[in-house]
Amino acid sequence: MSLAATTARLLLLCGAALTPLPCLAIPADGEPPSYLRLNDPTPTTILVRVVAHGAMVLGREVGSARVMITDVATKHVLATGIQQGEAGDQNQIMRTPHLMEEPHYSSRPAAAFTATFGLLHPTLVEVTAEGPLAYPESSQRASTTVWLVPGQDMTNDGIVLHLYGYIVQIEHPKSGEPLIAKDDVILRASVRTLSGTLVRPHGDWDSRKIHIYGELMIGERILERLQLFYNHDRAGFEAPFFVPLPKDAPDGITLRVVAADPGGGNFGIGQAKYPVLSEQLRPQRR
Repeated sequence: MSLAATTARLLLLCGAALTPLPCLAIPADGEPPSYLRLNDPTPTTILVRVVAHGAMVLGREVGSARVMITDVATKHVLATGIQQGEAGDQNQIMRTPHLMEEPHYSSRPAAAFTATFGLLHPTLVEVTAEGPLAYPESSQRASTTVWLVPGQDMTNDGIVLHLYGYIVQIEHPKSGEPLIAKDDVILRASVRTLSGTLVRPHGDWDSRKIHIYGELMIGERILERLQLFYNHDRAGFEAPFFVPLPKDAPDGITLRVVAADPGGGNFGIGQAKYPVLSEQLRPQRR
């Protein structure tokens, strides 16, 4: 065979190899769902999981969270209820590395809200969450919109809604308790994630990375800013302060505790009011 013929044959073979065949087209992964009745309502399940940002799932310990799913077009509430379950496995959620496609919250039991609808067509819904319900003063709210497609369930982690903040509680003195002028009083407060776990030094939620301080206020004016220290025995943050005179605080004082983590985006406030009594009104010891 001549050189020209050999070259022509090689070009013909290469051209055939490089030419894609229509019958070899690669379909998209997965197959469309097949229904016997395309225009009948199709059961579709959606799972919603409400979590504390940078922490665990909102479970029974903090009163959980309320979830509402609303049809955006009609404003009709499709489902509402309380997330059920526990906060989840701390080691799995906080310390175990995950690939993007791997479940973060559902590989071990954790609280969730589940609802099933009969859908006729793709529906845009708004999913709203509010909690923790046991701490209304620390309650936060979040929402997102998602498409629901008939027959395409959203399970595993489901729709994850993050609530930002801390539960900050003034443990001592108790709110409304009369304070005696010029007394040296200890302010004591606890700080927890919205999922209920205590913030403390060297923990998964390290208080050394959070700005936690107290404020003594008369009306809207800050009289003193208090540096709080962690007390391991009481698992809380403490600082002493002097009660002002009644003439300086005729309407009493306010104590406010702030927990702020700008890096993590979590902020929380605890606040309580107290009447101030004169020294002469100090209870007599028996």
